[in-house]
This record gives sequence, C-alpha cells and structure tokens, in this order.
Amino acid sequence: MAKIYEALRRAEAERKQRAGGESGSTPALDWDPAPEQSEASAPRARWRPFAGRRRRQVEAATTEAYADMNRCRIALVQPDSYAAEQFRTLRTRIDSLASQRPLASIAVMSPNPGDGRTTAAVNLAAVTAMGVDRKIALVDCNLRSPRIASILGLEPRTGLAEILAGEASLEEAVIRVEDPGFDVIAVRQSPPNPSELIGSEAMRRFLEDVAQRYERVFIDTPAALGLPDARVMCELCDGILVVVRADQTPRDDVEMALDLVDRRRVLGAILNSESSPERSHAGNRGGRLR
Repeated sequence: MAKIYEALRRAEAERKQRAGGESGSTPALDWDPAPEQSEASAPRARWRPFAGRRRRQVEAATTEAYADMNRCRIALVQPDSYAAEQFRTLRTRIDSLASQRPLASIAVMSPNPGDGRTTAAVNLAAVTAMGVDRKIALVDCNLRSPRIASILGLEPRTGLAEILAGEASLEEAVIRVEDPGFDVIAVRQSPPNPSELIGSEAMRRFLEDVAQRYERVFIDTPAALGLPDARVMCELCDGILVVVRADQTPRDDVEMALDLVDRRRVLGAILNSESSPERSHAGNRGGRLR
C-alpha cells in the first residue's frame, strides 16, 4: 500500500511539474509582439509621414488665408504701401467729384464675384477716414455672402438684416473701428430672404438715415450679374464705383453690368489687381479710377 501511495505521490508531483512548466512557458510569449499589436502599430508608422504632410498643408493654407485677408485691408496693415497710396489717390478723386455733386452714399459694385469689390470698399473707407474730422461709414449690403466682418475681424451681435427686419436699431448695429476711425454696419448672418429685404422700403429708409448721419457711406453690394440686389442698391445711392479685375473680368460682363444701372451715377471704374511698379511692394495690388 505504501508503495502505491508513493507512486501516486510521484505521479501527482510529475503532473504538477508538467503543468507548471506549461503555464510557465506562456508568459514567455509576451516578450514577442502579438500579431494584433504588430498590425496595429504598422499603419501608424506608415501614416506618420502623411500626417505631417497634411499638417504642413493646413499650416500653409492658414498662412495664405491670413495673407489674403491682409491684402483685403492693405490700407490698414500697410498704410505706406503702393496699394494704400493708390487708394488715397482714389479718395482724392472722389473728394474732387463730391465738390461738384452730392456724394453722401457710394455703391461699390462689380460684375462678378472675386473682382475685388469688397477690398475696394474696405480700403476706401479706411483711407477716407484717415482725413481730419471725417465721419465715414462702411455698410455690408451683401446679405448673401458677407465678408466685411471677417476681413476686419469683427463679431457683430446684430447687423443689417436685423435692422431691415425691425429687430434692431442702427445704433445697436454700428461697430466702431478705432484706427483710423470709421463705423461699420456688418451682416451677422445671412437672412432667408435677401432680395426682399434689399428691395424693401426699410432699406430705403436705412440708407437715407445713414446718409444724413455720415459725411460719406461706402456700400459693398453683391455682384451685379445674375441677381437684382446690386441694381436695387445702386438706384438708392448717389454714386457708383465699378470694380474690374485686370485681365480677368470680361469686357462683355462690364458692359452688361453698366447696362443695369443709371450710367449718370457712375463715377468711374477701379482697375483691380494691376501690378505694382514697385518691387518692394510685390504682391500688393492697387486700384485706379478711370
């Protein structure tokens, strides 16, 4: 009997030893990466260069966006540049015309989007406000695609659409740009009925109100072709400036845009994106009243 128990004890000990050896060998596998870990880490390694490239592309696009924004407000960020000087020349020409006829409100229009209409309106308002004791306003009447607030870095709490809808007053919508000192009536958000608001009696009353409060009001209109908004705005203003992009705006489009308005109110055309003769200001663009 004792021999049987001794044999059973040895067998049990051997079984435990074998079991312990098998369980002890399992952790050794942890030293090698599991297949799931290798497959998961490999894509991250492969995609890391692409992530870096994407990040550089985003940074480059952001830098270009800031550069484009500064070009739109060149008279403010680079007042000594050739482009800013061209806008001051435009201001002088307009002041000369204003001595011959009332020019309290001036619509800045263009045949197509991208011609530089908003850039001209912002910079003309800026350089005109640089004069002594001048009360200037800039109004964004492009209810469909407003840009003035973003160009100037403004965050309007209310805007033109709310004024026309009777939900806000002019005083509540005005935003002051302290340097050089002019007022902005921007668009907080695009309304669902822009054409109806622009063609309303409320718009007529609004323009009459701002024309009485300010020496000069520059109005950024929508593109003239394809929509009635610009034509309606131009009928309510004392003068019209037509912005044309050099080597881009078709002549036929300019003629069609002029046919939509009263040509007697047209003060002239601003040739935009004409190359600067000064290499030190390469990349800046000015305008010329013709």
